[in-house]
Amino acid sequence: MNYLSIEPFIPSGHDFAKSKQLFQELGFKIEWDGEDLVGFQNGNCKFILQKYDNKAFAENLMLSVKVADINEFWKDVSKKNLSERFGIQPIGQPIEQPYGKEVNIIDIAGVCWHFIEEPA
Repeated sequence: MNYLSIEPFIPSGHDFAKSKQLFQELGFKIEWDGEDLVGFQNGNCKFILQKYDNKAFAENLMLSVKVADINEFWKDVSKKNLSERFGIQPIGQPIEQPYGKEVNIIDIAGVCWHFIEEPA
């Protein structure tokens, strides 16, 4: 069997509309919108945002998103003032990890997104 993709369902937290806006600001495009479910995509990266608010679940969910250039990604998201506009934790500078350079973003629901540039 050859699997074609994996598209996790991601909880939106308490404000579904605001969560949709945040992901668009992060560069994801809406592929389809089914009211309580929205399909997002950027390149080969896809996920489904679900109108679902479960803090314990969200705060234990982490995703890894590979990016080509972490410094470019960081500069782009930093100038958007996302933490102030969306009430999320401040976005730190890229840090070196054993698996690559990363920037962490905790979304509105509490999900931790690891945006990672793999080592050369």
